[in-house]
Amino acid sequence: MVHAFDCLGHSFLLDVESGSVFIVDSLTKALIENHDSPVDYSKGEFSRYTATEIAEAGEEIDALIKEGVLFSPEPPHKKPEYAGIIKAMCLNISHMCNLRCEYCFADGGSYSGAMTNMSFEVAKNAVDFLIAKSGGRRNLEIDFFGGEPLLNFDVVKRTVAYARGLEKEKNKNFRFTITTNAMLLDDDAIDFFNKEMYNVVVSIDGRKSVHNSVRKTVAGEGSFDAAMKNALNFKAKRKGQYYVRGTYTALNKDFSKDVLYLNDCGFDQISIEPVVLPENHRLAIHKSDVPELIEEYDKLVNEYFRRRKTDKWFNFFHFMIDIYHGPCETKRLVGCGAGNEYVAVAPNGDIFPCHQFDGDADYKIGNVLDGTFDNRIPEKFALNNLLEKKDCRDCWAKYYCSGGCAANAIHYCGDINKPYKITCELMRKRIECAIAVNSLEKSK
Repeated sequence: MVHAFDCLGHSFLLDVESGSVFIVDSLTKALIENHDSPVDYSKGEFSRYTATEIAEAGEEIDALIKEGVLFSPEPPHKKPEYAGIIKAMCLNISHMCNLRCEYCFADGGSYSGAMTNMSFEVAKNAVDFLIAKSGGRRNLEIDFFGGEPLLNFDVVKRTVAYARGLEKEKNKNFRFTITTNAMLLDDDAIDFFNKEMYNVVVSIDGRKSVHNSVRKTVAGEGSFDAAMKNALNFKAKRKGQYYVRGTYTALNKDFSKDVLYLNDCGFDQISIEPVVLPENHRLAIHKSDVPELIEEYDKLVNEYFRRRKTDKWFNFFHFMIDIYHGPCETKRLVGCGAGNEYVAVAPNGDIFPCHQFDGDADYKIGNVLDGTFDNRIPEKFALNNLLEKKDCRDCWAKYYCSGGCAANAIHYCGDINKPYKITCELMRKRIECAIAVNSLEKSK
């Protein structure tokens, strides 16, 4: 399978199975697009070229096919199996939040349950559980999530100290990350993050009007001024990786303006994600919105590519693809590993496939306090791979998205093996943009 597309004023070919990427002229692109069809070389795009030019381009294509980097066959895949090994954990350290974001899947941070913080006892047991389930894996990851993790900052600190204290004894290396809405992001937190957090995600949706329309305080007031002030202070002092992450909704389908606004504010690591909500929600993105959103990604990638040559250079998370050093085969087939190599733990110790399942009794795997662990759900999630997804097998982007989000598939399609199609269309566009940027920058 070969995917041909245009972006940033150039034409590209992606050979799906080999991963080869080519920047090509319009003739080569046209020949590839008509490779399996009868062609009248006197018409259309081909009428612009001589018979010699067409023959030479055809010979180059044939040589690449012979080399195995164009129209390459799908190789045999080793079917992923459940190994019972966990390497990453999300600690929902707080089911409380000081904001009431309208699109929040966690129902104001409570996950439709009691507003409570995780105790150190639960966090300690969760760390012990991760170590016990990690087998021979040395590098482990813990992500502090919520709600708002800084509402339980003391337990975050104690948990990190506890895990660090076990590293040498257990031959483990912990990498910590945290996501915060920045409302409590003071110098004490920044100092701790610089010391211990490999990555910090700060939630800001972009322009003040956009942010304040959906990210409100408990009192119903806009949160932008406080969040931005703290985020800018954080950026100035941050030593290490970070992202300012936003969500775009039906209210700001011109989201490229929000990305560029954040860059204008001084942030150089940015992510803006499409919201995923039930169709009847006022902020939901619908299939009819997709063409407009695809055009918006075109606007963004053009300005993004231009700015990366200036003092406003920045990374946009979804445009970051390494076409030379992609993930291993297993990662390409299974994606994030939710419910399999990755789990989430709620404040009461319950274990779920990921944070988006927190509170859903049908997807409770066990509990870190009583030691229960039902392998049936992880085994089901281990089968959540490209080899089992009929809708993904013929998609050119399959090895980049690995079948998409399991939570979205279950919550919006009713089946872990049915990808959420709106997300698919947007993902494919982002991947095209990412390949184009990466190819053009690396080809210089």
